[in-house]
Amino acid sequence: MTFTLATWNINSVRLREPIVCKLLQEEAPDVLCLQECKSPVDKIPLEGFRALGYEHIVARGQKGYNGVAILSKLPIEDVGGHDLVGLGHARHVAAKLENGVTIHNFYVPAGGDVPDREVNLKFGQKLDYLTEMRDWFHGDRPEKSILVGDLNIAPREDDVWSHKQLLKIVSHTPVEVEHLAQAQDAGNWVDITRQDIPEGQLYSWWSYRAKDWDAADKGRRLDHVWATSDISNAGHSSRVLRHVRGWEKPSDHAPVFATFDL
Repeated sequence: MTFTLATWNINSVRLREPIVCKLLQEEAPDVLCLQECKSPVDKIPLEGFRALGYEHIVARGQKGYNGVAILSKLPIEDVGGHDLVGLGHARHVAAKLENGVTIHNFYVPAGGDVPDREVNLKFGQKLDYLTEMRDWFHGDRPEKSILVGDLNIAPREDDVWSHKQLLKIVSHTPVEVEHLAQAQDAGNWVDITRQDIPEGQLYSWWSYRAKDWDAADKGRRLDHVWATSDISNAGHSSRVLRHVRGWEKPSDHAPVFATFDL
């Protein structure tokens, strides 16, 4: 079984329904994982997605904030969602394909603007969230699993436009990178995107603040596709659809794709 999976922080699924449908029409991934849907589950505009063949959905939602959803052409089973750190946020949902592969869709807290948990509650919540991810994976070692989502951390020096200038900027600070690495190691997760594209600058997010995001190109790779080591060699054909960031009324994130032969 070969299937293509995509992850995309959509920054409001209702506001950006037209470009979700455009992506589904033009790229036709078998599975699309969305983050920051900003919608209760019953308000997600499923009719248009179903018309394009995405008849299966699992989701967790809340009004105006957070929210994660998995849209699929393939049958999927809802296998739950974790409320890490007990924040009451819709930040994780998991689904299982008929071939036994579990897909985890995460939206890790952004962490606010100041990288100091003593003065910024949100930064502390982000670090605690990653710690609970680590402990969960240690205690319930994942197998035959794929993890995707907006993890809100660009871990490598070439995952940001300037390593030196972003060392004290939330999303690339050493403490965040270390917390993410511990969660990754705990689950024996392999970074599929960088397995396929091991060298060079690679971004999936560009700020709305830039007058010309494309020309400035001050990006960060915040969106990730991981797989457990038992199936990581099945992943290939990774790509970031940078041009989607330039679509009408875009998200500030671009979709990240990978294909698996399982």
